[in-house]
Amino acid sequence: MSNRVVCREASHAGSWYTASGPQLNAQLEGWLSQVQSTKRPARAIIAPHKDEFTIIPVLVGALSESKEQEFGKLFSKYLAEPSNLFVVSSDFCHWGQRFRYSYYDESQGEIYRSIEHLDKMGMSIIEQLDPVSFSNYLKKYHNTICGRHPIGVLLNAITELQKNGMNMSFSFLNYAQSSQCRNWQDSSVSYAAGALTVH
Repeated sequence: MSNRVVCREASHAGSWYTASGPQLNAQLEGWLSQVQSTKRPARAIIAPHKDEFTIIPVLVGALSESKEQEFGKLFSKYLAEPSNLFVVSSDFCHWGQRFRYSYYDESQGEIYRSIEHLDKMGMSIIEQLDPVSFSNYLKKYHNTICGRHPIGVLLNAITELQKNGMNMSFSFLNYAQSSQCRNWQDSSVSYAAGALTVH
């Protein structure tokens, strides 16, 4: 087995976020430092794609709900270990013609507000630590959250630990969009960063 670490090229680095690893790291550290001091150290985080971590990568592809449950159960023992940190890399809504996704709820106002509302519905469900509701949300809205399956695995790992009495909470710390869509020719990608803590 090879010990070589393979990293993919960051295709959008330098476009709407900095191509500088140290600057991107400083931004992420800034978000994480905004966690209230009453919170315990994070056990897992969901963050925009980041290329500067030294990690043991686990690639999670398209999984069925039953496989998300199966892998959640498998990973739960590692999540329970205080010395481990899980980093779930995910963007949120990829909106626009180039992404073939253009959900729009006119009652929310401009398109970017509709996107934010859509994302924050999903974020709220994640904060409730409910994998079934998250799966139902995805089925209903088809939000293009690229890390939806690793998030599902994480939520199922949390559910497994909660069955054994472990008390946890998840909070989103920041949310942003690459641009504010106002017409059908616009496009954007949404980003959210959050942390799981064990009490």
